[in-house]
Amino acid sequence: MDLVLVLRYRKAVTYGFHVLLGALEGHETTTRYEVRFGETPEATAAHIRDATASAKRVLVLWSFYSPDAAALAEELAAIRALADGPQVTHVAGGVHATAEPVQTLDAGWDVAAIGEGETTLLALVDAAGDPAGIHGLAYRDAAGELVRTGKARQRPLDDFPGFSLRWDKFNALEITRGCVYACRFCQTPFMFSARFRHRSLGNVRWHVDRMRERGLRDVRFITPTALSYGTRSEEPNLAAIEELLASCREGIGPHGRVFFGSFPSEIRPEHVSREALRLVKRYCANTNIIVGAQSGSDRVLDAAKRGHGTEEVRRAVRLGVEEGFRINVDMIFGMPGEGPDDVDASLTLARDLADLGARIHAHTFMPLPGTPWRDAPPGDVDPATITEVDRLSQRGALYGHWQKQRVHAARLAAAAEAYPRPGRSRTILPTLPLGE
Repeated sequence: MDLVLVLRYRKAVTYGFHVLLGALEGHETTTRYEVRFGETPEATAAHIRDATASAKRVLVLWSFYSPDAAALAEELAAIRALADGPQVTHVAGGVHATAEPVQTLDAGWDVAAIGEGETTLLALVDAAGDPAGIHGLAYRDAAGELVRTGKARQRPLDDFPGFSLRWDKFNALEITRGCVYACRFCQTPFMFSARFRHRSLGNVRWHVDRMRERGLRDVRFITPTALSYGTRSEEPNLAAIEELLASCREGIGPHGRVFFGSFPSEIRPEHVSREALRLVKRYCANTNIIVGAQSGSDRVLDAAKRGHGTEEVRRAVRLGVEEGFRINVDMIFGMPGEGPDDVDASLTLARDLADLGARIHAHTFMPLPGTPWRDAPPGDVDPATITEVDRLSQRGALYGHWQKQRVHAARLAAAAEAYPRPGRSRTILPTLPLGE
């Protein structure tokens, strides 16, 4: 065996691996390889030990988000203590490795994969696991010098399946990659570029047909902004949305269901209209919709480059409720540069939306790597705000992991300070009025 790929297969990141496996299953290569799934650290170590006995090279593939990086580094060390060898290479991919390759290498991984992983993985398989000369990687050479080979080449979404038939690994289907809005707190546009790349309608339908053949009933979508499917600009293309939903509804059959604008995607508030909501109602099974508000302060929204204000949020919730939907609203507390008036505005908006019937999905601001606000202070939620958020939670109007995110935020801020970004910082924070 030339190569064994061991996936550290965690529930939180299965989608990314399924996409890589989809790319791999249609790829012709002379390398003799096999794939194994490590669903626990112990199982991963067992696969590594077994593979080192028969394979010339073992690639252990990891994918994780920035808040999980520290915990996964500890897990990596534990796995290395259980199983290792000169032919074993640990490769980290995903948004964190892309944004912070040096941090990733210093944390114990041998290679950081930068950018989109499909073409990089195929090249690694063709090279039987040798990273030398392959685009989209960062690693240290034998002398310890950092080697960067640049980002991997981006290819159309239609070039690769969105899940894996060969390994029978399915997930919500990615229909759009990249985002034109480039919000300062979000990693998506800075990993995938600030433009939309859509999967074609015919390619989406091919996936839905394959799902129905396998007996799957639910079609869900991954997209940074659901009502942007089919457009290159900031204006929704409702004709394209209707084509998408009608085709998927037909393809999945009378016993299947289509979900749109609900987890794992959301809708921008300014895109919400009666026509759009009625399209969802006509073709889809979901009775809930996720709307991204992020703040109740227009000043903070402007600084974050959200591209909408609070009135669009109120209007979106009112329309959604009138059309019979349960609206879940994403809000981030502790945003950079917030003053007392901004905090009050966010709490007022949260209460008003809850009174309309919405639920608030609460987050704490985290200075995520790769974003313009990477070097901003961690989200600071004051005791009075915590009390009010708890009050909303007790009445069933608020949910989320915002408390845990406070810990992640502090850890990410410390890591950013330990790894200062060279050159001029792009962090642009809101300016408080004089006297605050």
